[in-house]
Amino acid sequence: MKKLFVLFFCIVQLQYLIAQETISLNDFGRIALNPYVSDKSNLTPEAKAQLEIKLKQIASNYGMGGSLANPRFIITANVSVTTKDIIPGPPQQIAQKLDIVFFIGDANENKVFANLVITSKGVGTNENKAFIDAIKQVHTKNKTIENFLDEGKAKIISYYSTQCEFIIKRTESLKQQEKYNEAIYTLSQVPDVCKDCYLKCLSEMALIYDLKINSEANNLLSNAKAVWSANPNNEGGQKAVSLIMQIKPKSKCYSAASNLMKTINDKIISDEKARRRLEEETAKREHELSLENIKQEAELDKLRINAYREIAVEYAKNQPKTITYNNIYWR
Repeated sequence: MKKLFVLFFCIVQLQYLIAQETISLNDFGRIALNPYVSDKSNLTPEAKAQLEIKLKQIASNYGMGGSLANPRFIITANVSVTTKDIIPGPPQQIAQKLDIVFFIGDANENKVFANLVITSKGVGTNENKAFIDAIKQVHTKNKTIENFLDEGKAKIISYYSTQCEFIIKRTESLKQQEKYNEAIYTLSQVPDVCKDCYLKCLSEMALIYDLKINSEANNLLSNAKAVWSANPNNEGGQKAVSLIMQIKPKSKCYSAASNLMKTINDKIISDEKARRRLEEETAKREHELSLENIKQEAELDKLRINAYREIAVEYAKNQPKTITYNNIYWR
């Protein structure tokens, strides 16, 4: 058994884990086993992929399919060839017998919770195909595997039960550092089957969530006030309101945020009314000025004409009194 533990630790390096998967809300609150095959296992890519498929099938068959929401607990395996025989052809084939050692454990602390050895045989035209065939022959749903998973599950539940106070204490430290998201994430890892610890963590999450939304709300409100103070106009108001809209209704400063939004709204409306009044007054004044200009132009035209006439009158006064038309003479 000691040898098996050594194999496990060689395989499990704390690398996380299945990079392409997504996380959903349903991934929290349950015990999940993440399939993992080490790059140090010396398996061909095809054999490694086939072993990963088997691990996923085993976990999924019993409702313990893996999730990156909690990558801590893993199901992994190590494979060794115990016998290899050549079967005469044609075609010549190779028969191999494998010992596949399955493990359930804690990847964070390199602890083994349960292990199971399954012997399987495979045949192929080369060693790799025989190896893959042997992995394919492993049945993923039977009483032996069920007991193996139950043992691992029981150990995981025991881990949470014994570590519950430590988990909560750690989140207290995170809370003091205002790492609220990390604290909530840590508490959410506790599965609901660990009833007492789960309820304690749920209660603690409620307190941390309130601290989180109040802290975020205070920051948002402070930023909104700064933006509005620096730029108390329509543009600044829009930026400030966009920040206020992110404040959670249950936060303590929500009322103050609502009041600020009302102040901004009233000021923008007031400015808009003032702007419209100014535009209307400006348009009216421009119209009046236009009429005045027309009147003044008309008066100027009249003055010019009068001036022209005055010049003409003055010129006429200085002309001779005798006028000759077509050689007709008047005296």
